[in-house]
Amino acid sequence: MDVFTLPPLAALLDLSARGLMALIAVLTPAAGPGAAAAAIVLVTLVVRIALVPAGIAQAKADQARSRLAPRLRALQKRWRAHPERLQRETFALYRAEGVPPAAGCLPALIQAPIVGLVYAVFLHGSIAGHANPLLGEHLFGVPLGQAAVAAAFTGLDASAAVVFGAIVLLIALSGELTRRLLRPAATLPSWQRALTETVPFLTAVVALFVPLAAALYLLTSAGWTLGQRLVLRRLYPPPQAS
Repeated sequence: MDVFTLPPLAALLDLSARGLMALIAVLTPAAGPGAAAAAIVLVTLVVRIALVPAGIAQAKADQARSRLAPRLRALQKRWRAHPERLQRETFALYRAEGVPPAAGCLPALIQAPIVGLVYAVFLHGSIAGHANPLLGEHLFGVPLGQAAVAAAFTGLDASAAVVFGAIVLLIALSGELTRRLLRPAATLPSWQRALTETVPFLTAVVALFVPLAAALYLLTSAGWTLGQRLVLRRLYPPPQAS
């Protein structure tokens, strides 16, 4: 079930789409045919800037969890046969170090509905019972409602191939820079390090299946996230493995 078909969320989504169309109208004199794409990039950046405090809280939480990871593993090894004792010792460690046991969960919970709403505007072809006007706009002649994979079955023209190719390439480049410059802390479990390095490349694959508007959102978000993580990594570096 699509939760955005529920009346309150549908109304909120419709209001967001109308706001975007109003922004496109404001940007049109300066940006011309690229006004819709400029509006998507601008809105994405505004939302990401508004969520910077949540990103800082997440970085602090990640730093705290990385710092405690070796001691948590020691507790798990010592008390794995006694789950209740393990739980008590784990909470005691968090309390002694002044780290909330659910550190990092609240920032993620704050970001999820906001990011989800913005992304949904770029993803839904129909909102509140009518066509999403945003997806009828174009970028270099390519409809913002067109998806690369879907268009490939009906014949992907040169303009669409170039636009989608550039977006996917840039997202993949962002993923490669993330992999090279932001290697996960050695204190993280191997599965978590692998997931952290893989997700940016999966975003490039997703961009092939979603409307162009959503692909532009993914590209802008990937670029912003890379820059923000580079800054936060310098401010809150993870502890080095001993």
